[in-house]
Order: sequence, then structure tokens, then C-alpha cells
Amino acid sequence: MKISILIPCYNEESSIESCLNSCIDQTRKADEIIVVDDSSTDNTPNILRAFNGRDNIKVVKTPYNTGNKSFAQEYGLQFITGDFFIATDGDSLLDRNFVREMEKYMYDESTTAISGYVKSIKYNWLTACRALDYIIGQNIDKPAQSLLNYIYVIPGVAGAFRTDVFKKEIIFNHDTITEDLDFTYRLHELNYKILFNKNAICYTQDPYNMHSYINQMRRWIGGGWQNLIKHLSLPQKPGMALELSLIYVEGLIYSVLMFLIPLVNPYFTLILFFIYFGIIFSFGVYGAIKEKRPELLFAFPTYLFLKYVNAWIFIEQFFKEVVFRNKGLVWLKADRMQVPAKPE
Repeated sequence: MKISILIPCYNEESSIESCLNSCIDQTRKADEIIVVDDSSTDNTPNILRAFNGRDNIKVVKTPYNTGNKSFAQEYGLQFITGDFFIATDGDSLLDRNFVREMEKYMYDESTTAISGYVKSIKYNWLTACRALDYIIGQNIDKPAQSLLNYIYVIPGVAGAFRTDVFKKEIIFNHDTITEDLDFTYRLHELNYKILFNKNAICYTQDPYNMHSYINQMRRWIGGGWQNLIKHLSLPQKPGMALELSLIYVEGLIYSVLMFLIPLVNPYFTLILFFIYFGIIFSFGVYGAIKEKRPELLFAFPTYLFLKYVNAWIFIEQFFKEVVFRNKGLVWLKADRMQVPAKPE
């Protein structure tokens, strides 16, 4: 089994060195690591130059800045020679056993893609709330999706794909801003098998200020609506239809009610808040123990605030992408922080 790693990056001077070291320091070494520099303008090219040619690393550069991750991925794919390739980002760190864990699922010839488990790198209250989201999504939602035979998304930072199938079936239309969701929908349409490996862990850098957080949520949610419109024929199976209905139909109703109910019945709203606080606090206790992150115990007040931010963006992007069909394809890059050499 020959395994490759594909890393698109643009202006990642604060994180790319740590990212590459995490890819090198694997208990099962990757057979090749392809880094695509999307014509960076900071110190990224100089850092990459020091890695090029060592530890099976090959650095390639796009002819010009494409401004979109999917363009960089498409450019880098031509250099991939592995049976499977792992896709990650230049601002993230792979756990030392990531490649080994992914490999365990690769020998089943019916498996086309594998979703890994994403954790948020520690920084502040915002990243703590994101960590809580990952815990809920990957310990409840994704196992349920596995039972429905419908993994909603293979995260762009922690996914693996069978190379020949990907090159044959995935079409780079560059018409959405969430390429990982687009790829996942496409594989589901063609009835390919996608698995979830909770032991293949990747540590990602989440937004640490509200400006970056809002930009990221607009990209994720806006891209979600874009892909739903693009793949309207997708819900061919009950499990798929159920999951997409819960995310988009129930999600839209839920978002509207979050603003409407306090206006109609403040007392009932207060009761709901107490119930919700109890549920989120329970997840915080679970996360604090499981992830060894005590700060998650105190994330629930700010977590509710972010739920309102998310609800507003969900409604906003529904009108923008669905009602007015004002498709946004501009990549809103988040502010970067210094990524630790190893995840804490």
C-alpha cells in the first residue's frame, strides 16, 4: 500500500513547519508528501524550500495564486502516485498515528474514502467552543451517520481517498467554497463507500477572533447551501434524506425560532435556556474528561452566544445563496496564530 499526503497552502508561515513535521513524525511513514504552494507572498516559500527533497517531501508551486483551495488541490493531484492519498491543511497537525490508523481501513477494496476525527488546537474561549462542537458532532452525529450509511462530510483537513477513484470520478468545477462537502456529495451520488475512523486524529487551527469566526461560518454554511442546490438529486436513500432534512430544513426552522420564541414568550425561553445550559454543560464535562481540557466545563455560556451567531448566519446565507442566488466564491482566509510544534 503506497500512501501519499496532499497539503495545499497559502501564506502559512506561522504553521506550515509544524504541519510538515507532524507529517514526517508518523509511526507509519507516508510514501510521499506533496505540498502545493498557492504562490504565497509571505515567508512560506522559504520555509518550504528547506523541506523540499527530504523525508519524501516534494514542493510544487502553482503558476499564479488561484485564491481557492480546490484549485491548489487539483494542481497538486497530478503529482500524487499513492494508492490512497490523505488530504490535510497547512495550518493543522496530524497525530503521530494518523497515517497508521487510516491505513487500517484502506485494505478493504470496497472502501473509497475515510473521514478522520478533528480536534481543535487550544487557544481561547472561541477554540474551546469549537472543540465542544467537534465533540458533539463526532461522538454523536457521525456515529449516527455511519449507522445511516451516510457520512455527511469528509473534513478537508482529515480525509483519505482512493486515488484512482478520486481522479476518475471527482470533477473540480470550483463552483462552491466547501470543496470537501462537494467531494463527499459526489461520492455518495456514485454510491461509493465512506467510513469514519475516530482514531485517526487531526488537530486543526480554528478561528480565535470573531472576525475570522464569522468568515469561516459564512464559508461553511454558505458552501453547505451551495452544495445542497448543486446536488439536489442526492437524497436517493432514506438515511441521506433524513440527514439532509435535519441539517437544512430543521436547521432553518430552528434558527428562525431562536429569534422568534424570545419575542413571543420570554418565560418559556428562559426555561429552554436552563435546559440547554444543562445539556451543553454535560457535554462540557464529557469533553473535559475525554479530551483532558478543563476549560470546556466553562464553555457553555459563550457556546449559546455562538449558537445565535450561527443561527443568524444560517438565515443570512439561506437568503443569499438560495433566495437571491448570489453565489459567493471568494475564499475568506482566517487570521492565523502560531501553531505549536506538537498538539497539547
